[in-house]
Amino acid sequence: MKPEQLPNIGTSSRFATLTFEREVSAPVETLWQAWTAPAARSVWAAPSPAVTVEFLEADTRVGGREVSLCKVEGRSDIRCDCGWLELRPEKRSVNYEVISSGELTQSAALVTADFAGTAEGSKLTLTVQLSSAVDDMEAGYRQGFGAGLDNLAGVAERTMILRRNIRAPRQVVWEAWANPEALPKWWGPDGFSCHTHRIDLRPGGEWVFDMTAPDGTVFPNHHLYREVRTEERIGYTLLWGENGPKHADAWISFEEVNGATEVTLGMVFSTAAEFRDARGFGAVELGLQTLGKLARFVGAD
Repeated sequence: MKPEQLPNIGTSSRFATLTFEREVSAPVETLWQAWTAPAARSVWAAPSPAVTVEFLEADTRVGGREVSLCKVEGRSDIRCDCGWLELRPEKRSVNYEVISSGELTQSAALVTADFAGTAEGSKLTLTVQLSSAVDDMEAGYRQGFGAGLDNLAGVAERTMILRRNIRAPRQVVWEAWANPEALPKWWGPDGFSCHTHRIDLRPGGEWVFDMTAPDGTVFPNHHLYREVRTEERIGYTLLWGENGPKHADAWISFEEVNGATEVTLGMVFSTAAEFRDARGFGAVELGLQTLGKLARFVGAD
């Protein structure tokens, strides 16, 4: 799609091509997940603390769309309708977006994101082909995307990605994770036990539970579920104990690959310090142990 092919938003349209670049101290796989996973996007999308972004719909696949509201106190909500046109993992994404307020369409744009990098660091190059119908939209895009990409870089640098290929059908793996009776039976690293206080695995639901380590140490947990897409994705928030401070925003995705299931567990830690602390006490190894217990639970290992 070229700028002249974007939706017609009036005879006063203004065209511009904007380019942004960011160097990120995170693997390109992690940057890609932070760019595309709705749970991560909701963390970095707001350009400033005065802005709240509410996702109404998020379907990150070619042909899928994303609908969000940008909210600022005392102002009308701004709506963004986004559609994914191309998704080449860790290489390129292309999407269109249409910005509107009330009945007025303010702009339409084609957004191309190119990714490059290694396991050590990565680079994002973003090209925005913009057609706007209101004054100062180009300046707003420069400010909004610039701040958002700064946020994205920070989010990617405190994001942990764990993956496991499980030799079982996606429906079976999903049921082990989404069934409130099954989940506590396998959740946690090797040697840990799980005691549930309350569990309600639905959007708006929660799981309050204790993890007990082999040495008897008890770790209180509280998960708040925001999104549950059957056999596709679960998004939730981790709290330090019941109604405690937020620890991380997390998601699990399930992808069918040649009859097996690729499970991706992503966590955006609340601060860089928490991310460093988590890596320091072995969160990667413990998380992979948890995914290994899932594989054993479904009879795939």
